[in-house]
Amino acid sequence: LGLISESNELVNPEGIRRDLQALKSVNVDGVMVDCWWGLVEDTPQKYNWCAYRELFTIVKESDLKLQVVMSFHQCGGNVGDDVNIPIPKWVLEIGKENPDIFFTDKHGHRNPECLTWGVDKERVLKSRTGLEVYFDYMRSFRQEFDDLFQSGVIAEIEVGLGACGELRYPSYVPRSGWEYPGIGEFQARKQKTQCYDKYLIKSLKQAAEARGHTEWGCCPDNAGEYNSKPQETDFFRDGGDYDSYYGRFFLKWYSKVLIEHGDRVLMLAKLAFEGFHIASKVSGIHWWYKTASHAAELAAGFYNPCNRDGYVEIAEMFAKHDASLNFTCVELRTLAQEEDFPEALADPEGLVWQVLNAAWDAGIYVASENALPCYDRDGYNKILENAKPSKNPDGRHISAFTYLRLSPVLMEEHNLQEFARFVKRLHGTQV
Repeated sequence: LGLISESNELVNPEGIRRDLQALKSVNVDGVMVDCWWGLVEDTPQKYNWCAYRELFTIVKESDLKLQVVMSFHQCGGNVGDDVNIPIPKWVLEIGKENPDIFFTDKHGHRNPECLTWGVDKERVLKSRTGLEVYFDYMRSFRQEFDDLFQSGVIAEIEVGLGACGELRYPSYVPRSGWEYPGIGEFQARKQKTQCYDKYLIKSLKQAAEARGHTEWGCCPDNAGEYNSKPQETDFFRDGGDYDSYYGRFFLKWYSKVLIEHGDRVLMLAKLAFEGFHIASKVSGIHWWYKTASHAAELAAGFYNPCNRDGYVEIAEMFAKHDASLNFTCVELRTLAQEEDFPEALADPEGLVWQVLNAAWDAGIYVASENALPCYDRDGYNKILENAKPSKNPDGRHISAFTYLRLSPVLMEEHNLQEFARFVKRLHGTQV
């Protein structure tokens, strides 16, 4: 994450070159790189790609491919993050005058991690809409690096669609230090709907009026707090209001706004990168999966309670744009989660099975990532189990796997040897 400094300069190019050569020696195909909006567009519609040009040149010289992420979110504050890159300062300045450009919870706390979907079509960003800002950035990148597209060095563009670059609302806090404290990995259990900015509230009221229930034009007031367990709330508990007439209306609207945002941004990405492959990431919200409501997924925008498959619509939206779906947490085992965090009622294996099959049913490519640092054979074996061989008779297999992330720990000799063994076996599943 710290390859490019906060002053938009390449850090330790010789060290990068050395690490890339080590990766090439164990037959890695390429690397994924975040292109941070906060670094590149320091001034509206003025883009500085110099540091990325230098980095990409090193990657090309290392004979590796590039998967580049259009990262419209802040870097920092998430599991494993060791650097801090906010979104552009000029956007944060606009936010001081109009804080509703950011996602907002019911207490009025603003989250400057990314822009609310509510400004996708609002001219609040120096006379541009959110969608125009995203498109201008992607178009500038496409023009700047045309040579790397044409030579095949850039193999894929992954488009950031929300918090952490994933298609989701910023509905949970994966670390202490934002607004609410927590402990360990399970602190990611925190969930809260994030649609109290004036733009999304306006959309909700319009949807309620169109439905003939103006009284439904408000967010649930009984969904608890960030650390509430589903059974402690009247909205998320078994038999709770999430499955009432109002609850189903609200959750359908909430997820529809998310999916429509993804649809619009991927449409523009397809235009900006015409003729080249695009992808986007869906987060693996596996905690509370064993409850009826799937509260954490609902808050993230995935309308996926136990009686409804919320990932079908998402997969179909990806298919509409011929985009690959990149999914996470494929290294996690449900039994380990039960032993370490029994109160989380998590089921990562069940979630992976559901999402991957929804994507395969939609006829799209599926890529994957690990959610947490992974250096052991057990985790690697779980990834291989999920990857499946391309000769699988039903044609369902992972098209690519991205390892998170390149670090000094991975470069330690024993860890690199284990990683090399994993890469060799992973290539074997794709033969």
